Amino acid sequence: MDSVIEVKNLCRKFGKFTAVNNINFNIKKGEILGFLGPNGAGKTTTIKMITGLLKISSGNVFIKGMDAVKERKKVKTITGYMSQKFSLYPTLTGLENITFFGGISGLSKAEILRKIEEIKTEIPESNLKMKIGDMPPGIKQQIALFVCLLNDPELIFLDEPTSGVDPENRRKFWEEIYRLKVRGKTLLVSTHNLDEAEYADRIIIIHKGDIILQGEPEYLKNSHNVKNIELLFKEAIENYDKT
Repeated sequence: MDSVIEVKNLCRKFGKFTAVNNINFNIKKGEILGFLGPNGAGKTTTIKMITGLLKISSGNVFIKGMDAVKERKKVKTITGYMSQKFSLYPTLTGLENITFFGGISGLSKAEILRKIEEIKTEIPESNLKMKIGDMPPGIKQQIALFVCLLNDPELIFLDEPTSGVDPENRRKFWEEIYRLKVRGKTLLVSTHNLDEAEYADRIIIIHKGDIILQGEPEYLKNSHNVKNIELLFKEAIENYDKT
């Protein structure tokens, strides 16, 4: 598989603090890349640099061969981003959020109406008329993902999308991720729910701004002689902190 995203010596500094420290990785077409790390490890900062929401201190990001900084407008048309905080307006209803973000995405009124009819097959209209701030996390999550996909992006970035969601809704969410993969989408999913890493084609573990481990989950577990990702994660963090 060809790489559709290449991250080269990516660095982000906030004053004297280095949040992301010259990291390198790629994402292949049609794969799910799991991005793991403790809170504050640099996951969100990395995603925001890749998607153009945060200035890069040094290094480069190439998306389908395009420089993500110099060709940001083109890159934006093929990417979708779901932020850690769901990125929806809490005082607007679900339908109002879809209408608003559909307009921003350049959809026509007719296209927005078709999208609304589409989501009504998944979520009851009574729930969609609720304000986002009053909704259960699982429904919020569904709407946030739906909004992320309004422009039918090729590349999808999901930043801790299952945070605060119950196990059943987490399972359903990963079923949707697999459906997107089957449709040929490429996904980067950050999480601190380590059991979810088993669903990814490859994983990256980042800690204190450094990538400390990356590879296919089964290969990494076998090569480190551990039974699960939780033990792999713990070992990787402990070994890094000893150095």
